[in-house]
Amino acid sequence: MSTVAVEPSPAAPREPTAPAALLRLDRATRVHGSGPTAVRALDAVSLEVAPGELVAVMGPSGSGKSTLLNLAGCLDTATDGAVVVGGVDVASLDARGRAALRRRHVGFVFQDFNLVPALTAAENVSLPRELDGLGARAARREALDALETVGLADLADRFPDDMSGGQRQRVAIARALVGPRRLLLADEPTGALDSVSGESVMRVLRDRVDAGAAGLLVTHDARHAAWADRTVFLKDGRLVDSTGRPAQADDLLAAAPRTPQEGER
Repeated sequence: MSTVAVEPSPAAPREPTAPAALLRLDRATRVHGSGPTAVRALDAVSLEVAPGELVAVMGPSGSGKSTLLNLAGCLDTATDGAVVVGGVDVASLDARGRAALRRRHVGFVFQDFNLVPALTAAENVSLPRELDGLGARAARREALDALETVGLADLADRFPDDMSGGQRQRVAIARALVGPRRLLLADEPTGALDSVSGESVMRVLRDRVDAGAAGLLVTHDARHAAWADRTVFLKDGRLVDSTGRPAQADDLLAAAPRTPQEGER
């Protein structure tokens, strides 16, 4: 009796899956104080930011933008709800554990740069890695690589006072993402810059996100928010509106780098 070979059925094509969010807030709430004087700085905010995605946060003064960054950066903990960074629930960690999580995953970029004037660009960028325990030589190699990605390899041995504002901010971005850090938190990073330098810094931020970082940008300038994939709006601690949409799998796997169209800048 002959045996008939049966061709296996072709496997159904798999749907691409979006990368896991590097930052997830699930009804995150932060209350300062207690009783009648309690201040609800953030009220049940839910938000996800995935690798390859830049999310802009806008809102009036006192709307909760700084509180949101503090929770995302493990500088504070939620009173209620959950904040998950790099797959780790921040509430499950003590202060030492939060500091370690922050060093591994989070880079901050501030409006006033926060560079050490007595250190060169390369020394400023390598400092966080040396604090992580990396040897000075290896930390400098990583710093030079990071400076090259922001177009400042030729200024590695220059001091901050000998750089323009835009150059100092790009050094700060390199420092924020040196080593394994992939969550970029930027607090009004162009506020102290002229328009040309500000656009240059936004391009670097966009490039770093397109290379695989997850970015959360607090800004008051709609021109800079136009560089983001989504913009969310806070008011009185609540997320009240959102433009754009969360990045989908196809977007993150195949999208070309986004540059603002004419009229958006």
